[in-house]
Amino acid sequence: MTMNDRILVVDDESVLRNNLARYLRLQGYEVDTVGSAEAALAALESSSIGLVLTDLRMPGMDGLTLIRHLQTEHPDALTVLMTAYASVESAVEALRAGASDYLLKPIALDALGRKVADLFEKRELHERVRRLRQEVRERVGIDLVGHSPAMAAVESLIDQVAPTPANVLLEGESGTGKEVVARALHERSDRADRDFIAVNLAAQPDTLVDATLFGYEKGAYTGATGARDGVFRAARGGTVFLDEVGELPIATQTKLLRVIENREVVPLGSDKPRKVEFRLVAATNRPLRRAIEEGLFREDLYFRLNVMRIELPPLRQRLDDLAELSRRLLERHARSLGRSAPRLTAEALTRLRGHSWPGNVRELSNVLERSVLLTQGPWIDAPNLPDLDTSGRTSSLREAMERFERSHIQQVLSHCQGDKRQAAEAMGVHLATLYRHIERLGIEP
Repeated sequence: MTMNDRILVVDDESVLRNNLARYLRLQGYEVDTVGSAEAALAALESSSIGLVLTDLRMPGMDGLTLIRHLQTEHPDALTVLMTAYASVESAVEALRAGASDYLLKPIALDALGRKVADLFEKRELHERVRRLRQEVRERVGIDLVGHSPAMAAVESLIDQVAPTPANVLLEGESGTGKEVVARALHERSDRADRDFIAVNLAAQPDTLVDATLFGYEKGAYTGATGARDGVFRAARGGTVFLDEVGELPIATQTKLLRVIENREVVPLGSDKPRKVEFRLVAATNRPLRRAIEEGLFREDLYFRLNVMRIELPPLRQRLDDLAELSRRLLERHARSLGRSAPRLTAEALTRLRGHSWPGNVRELSNVLERSVLLTQGPWIDAPNLPDLDTSGRTSSLREAMERFERSHIQQVLSHCQGDKRQAAEAMGVHLATLYRHIERLGIEP
């Protein structure tokens, strides 16, 4: 047992408290006893107590008042109220005041043992969940970074919408942190103790996207050797994050609309609807309004997704956050390498500020990761940074790749006489993907 598993028995009847203490010690716990609530508060000031087992009626301060004190002064301590059958209403009041549980007198020792063991086990599970969430925050940067006006507006919207069940649409350029915001919405909601499931729809082949989202039955298609839940059933009341939702084929959009409206899915290979419960957050890096005008996205689905819209600013519009972002990213990359985090010199930070950051925070992260790998000392100076210029252009390699990509798309479009659907098929990409590249590269019709 650890110090945090110590138990304090509070009862003015010495025979009862000694009997309870004797039994709990036989179960392997370290136990202290006191005869009043006032003595309990004094004991808690001088030692670490994991659980307080207190009687309700005692001279001076009663057990209910003690529990209220513990909630404000020692909120980490578990509390169990002991009360007689005639005072069940006091037990309910104690639970409302923050008690972990209650026991009815006369106390059955085996019931006491089970209840104490269950409470300690639940506390350990909650602590494990807390540690895992912290690891996730550190790994994916779930804590939003920055105090610029643009990020303050995003934070305010997250705080407003997170406690609600409303669907949220996140818009912003690639690399602006849409998944980070989606995770923040989940963590700040009442679903935080349930699953967060993220799906990048741009990375899903059209042939598998329905199976991923809606699930399938055994034998639904070649290779389906067993049944599998889709993401909506797997969420079980958690949050589903659909990244690049604009990439969904029209037929899948129709099915998604039915899931949102009816809260039920029909797995592939089945005709039986299954009820689902989830909170939906979707994201796109291009305006869906244009996709609607071009017949690539359903307007009714757009309205269902866009109950609440949050637009994420590009990094070039929040350069006031660059220093803090860089420090956090350097700490993360250094930690993954088992090193102490280097710091940026003023010259290095000035050089970073001069770049246009077309890849946003994701590009900044990549630049700093390479810098950490190539830097041995405690400082990263301007010469230690990768090839960045200050004229708003990217590196020569990126420029060369974009020139090739632009030329190739223009040639295919010319060959297809401007038919974008035919050109997309010729290049083996989704039509929505081609539109995105055309917009990004500034290719004129």
